[in-house]
Amino acid sequence: MHNILLVEDDISLADWVCEYLTEQGFKVTHVARGDLVLDVIKKNTTDIVLLDVMLPGLNGIEVCRLIRQHEPSKQIPIIMLTARADEFDEVIGLEAGADDYVIKPVRPRALLARINRQLSHRESTEDKSNTELVFGELTINQEAKRVIYQGVEVELSTSLFAFLTYLAQHAGSVVDRDSVFKALKKREYDGQDRRFDVMLSSLRKLFNDDPQKPKKFKTIWGKGYLFVGDAWQETPAQDLEG
Repeated sequence: MHNILLVEDDISLADWVCEYLTEQGFKVTHVARGDLVLDVIKKNTTDIVLLDVMLPGLNGIEVCRLIRQHEPSKQIPIIMLTARADEFDEVIGLEAGADDYVIKPVRPRALLARINRQLSHRESTEDKSNTELVFGELTINQEAKRVIYQGVEVELSTSLFAFLTYLAQHAGSVVDRDSVFKALKKREYDGQDRRFDVMLSSLRKLFNDDPQKPKKFKTIWGKGYLFVGDAWQETPAQDLEG
């Protein structure tokens, strides 16, 4: 089931769009203000955004720019909805990062076709690029099992590579210890095994992340681990240790 975020302050329009898309098998979250969008995206899985242009709080163009600037969400497809049909609106929307543009009144089947096209394109793109994860100066090639940081190849053990890759795949989200153990050790966390805490310390050393004030790998006490995707382009070039 794909998750759609509908940002629309016209409640009657939002109601029928939510109802129609739910009938088509989508899960739809609706917000009526532009300034609430980024918080919703941070807290929920979002596969595509339907974004009205004229919104209270923050207009759709600015919301679109914010989504594109937010590292974990920058690849989410955005379809903008507007009552204006002039080319100026369309150009501004696309320049802000929108993937498509729908003129109101919205036709249900046409909207569905646009949504499916964007989702299909995104999945096709992900299939082609999912062997490589890139965050600033860090590149993780999952197929070749190679890690390049600041132009230098970093040698990692199999277990460290798997842990780094898992964290990077969930960049921007806190992953709890139980999820890590289930994914990498195929068993539940017993409440005592600290191996991944030790491995996180090793990754910090390898990638020059100050353990007292970590920026790339954070431990969220009581919750788990956080890989910070936008911290990798700000690190000054220096020789790696370890």
